[in-house]
Amino acid sequence: MSERDGSRDFDPLLGDWDFHLRRLIRPLTGSDDWANLEGESHCRSIWGGRGQIDELSLTNLSDGSKMESLTLRLYNPKAHEWLLYFAGGGNPSLGTPQRGRFVNGRGEFLDRDEVNGKEVIVRWIWTEIETTTPRFEQAFSADEGETWETNWITSQTRKPVR
Repeated sequence: MSERDGSRDFDPLLGDWDFHLRRLIRPLTGSDDWANLEGESHCRSIWGGRGQIDELSLTNLSDGSKMESLTLRLYNPKAHEWLLYFAGGGNPSLGTPQRGRFVNGRGEFLDRDEVNGKEVIVRWIWTEIETTTPRFEQAFSADEGETWETNWITSQTRKPVR
């Protein structure tokens, strides 16, 4: 049996979106203080559909500060997995990618990083991607996946096509 071709899994995200983001201000500290941000994104296809660039621009609703980020998504057909690179305005490096795939409509992508001096597993989860309101969450685990702290929750709504 051949492995499923997931090269079009992120195609539903192509286009323009309104964004709402809840971001945990101090992850892995026991804090429950969240920031709410609103903004928009534009996702476009590159390399003949083998990748995507998603640009996000947000405003913090409590203090008016701005946040910009870029996600580069590249599909590896040999491994049947996506490589997701993220760069924020404060850290313009793409770093190491999240790796993963979609199974039954749920995308899970993992990587390791350092947060507050601790090595953590970073998990990205995409759900409801084929709807007009996809959802994305990021969580950290400082105990090799025994427990997870969600620290980033986005809900997006497709903008009307003009």
